[in-house]
Amino acid sequence: MLIATTLLTLTMLWQTVRLIEELILPSEQFHHWSEQIRQGNTTARLPAKSMGALHAGAAHVNRMMQHVDQVSLDLESAVKKQTAQFEQKTKSLQLLYDVATSINTARDTSDLLTRFLHTMRNMINAKAGMVRLIHDNGKMEIVSSFGIDKQTLQNEQQLAIDHCLCGSVSRSGEPGVEHDLNNCQRILGSPILNNQGNKMIAVPLQYHGRALGIYNLFIDPDKGVEFDSEISALFSSVGQHLGMAIEKARLDDESKRLSIMKERNALAHELHDSLAQTLASLRFQISMLDDSVNHIALADIHHEIQQIKGGLDEAYSELRELLAHFRAPMHKRGLMPALEDLISNFRTQTQMRVLLQREWNDAKLPANMELQILRIVQESLANIRKHSQAHTVRVLLRSHNQSDYTVLIEDDGIGIDLNNISDHPGENLGLSIMQERARYLGGELKIESEPGEGTRIHLFFTTHKYSQIQNNQHFALI
Repeated sequence: MLIATTLLTLTMLWQTVRLIEELILPSEQFHHWSEQIRQGNTTARLPAKSMGALHAGAAHVNRMMQHVDQVSLDLESAVKKQTAQFEQKTKSLQLLYDVATSINTARDTSDLLTRFLHTMRNMINAKAGMVRLIHDNGKMEIVSSFGIDKQTLQNEQQLAIDHCLCGSVSRSGEPGVEHDLNNCQRILGSPILNNQGNKMIAVPLQYHGRALGIYNLFIDPDKGVEFDSEISALFSSVGQHLGMAIEKARLDDESKRLSIMKERNALAHELHDSLAQTLASLRFQISMLDDSVNHIALADIHHEIQQIKGGLDEAYSELRELLAHFRAPMHKRGLMPALEDLISNFRTQTQMRVLLQREWNDAKLPANMELQILRIVQESLANIRKHSQAHTVRVLLRSHNQSDYTVLIEDDGIGIDLNNISDHPGENLGLSIMQERARYLGGELKIESEPGEGTRIHLFFTTHKYSQIQNNQHFALI
């Protein structure tokens, strides 16, 4: 009986221990796990091996939680990616909006291109870059840059558009990437950014399939933003909008040029139809009067009439020169062709030796600015023809950078006495008009001469000061 009671007691104790191991302890572990989950620790897991009879369920719960964690991570990654895409699209739309609104509000093309050079720089974290305009002869003019040394910029000024990546993107109209700059450096003749393994992005500026300019951006592959298809499409759209802005500026400039020519031709016609015909009539009447006086043989009256006739002849000659001055057209391609035509005619008329030295690096100036320069050179050559008795004339045009310019006209003639120039009203008036034209350009005109030493006329001006003056005045010299 005692043995049976002892066995029963041991059996009950064993069953109690088993109950604790199989149910009570697993319940406590489940409770602890649920508290961790409730506190946000989704990585907590049930100890399946110590869950007793519940170990199979615990293992299933752990697998389910692992799947939930993976789904959560995937969802978080997708949300971050989608958010980044929305932010990028917002920036892209803002950039396109800025381009569209800036086309009509920018002060000039250079300001517009410079502004978006830095905008594109920030979008892809570029370390260096530049924007260039393409001229009709295929040469490129640097408008703005950052992070590029002076020697590289100087070498770039001499390159034509048909080289390496720049040529291919200008023909295709789509942005491109050059991962190996060795070919560019070979053409350029110097390292680009110390040859540090950078890659270059080229974005063409086009209008109706015609290449007008190009952006070059240099990025460090380890630090720059990936140039994917979305950014490529965005920059392509920016290039097309800016190409439209460049063409609009060119057409505006051409319109101003044509407007000035129209006004000048109208004034020339008015002079011809009124004053020129009046002078011709007076000249004829004086000739008739001269014949009549000859018959009367009044020597004194005849002498006076000869003087009047000589004065009228001179006035008529000056008027014809003035008409030619007004009608001398600014060449449709700009200042240099007009100067070449002017100098060619001057050579023919005077048989003088004329040297034209051009060191302007394809400078493109506003139409009315070019017109003032042409008139100063024209007046200088007219004075040389009338008074200098020179054999050789030199006309020098030089740009010191992208905004400072010099024009020099010098001859080897008899020179002039600057102290007595006021004794000749006609010459003084011509020089005064030249000084006024120089002030209109925001520049300075100096005359250097001594009797027997020839004459030098030196014009210096800057485009920055010219722009400031134009903002404060609303008329143009003709």
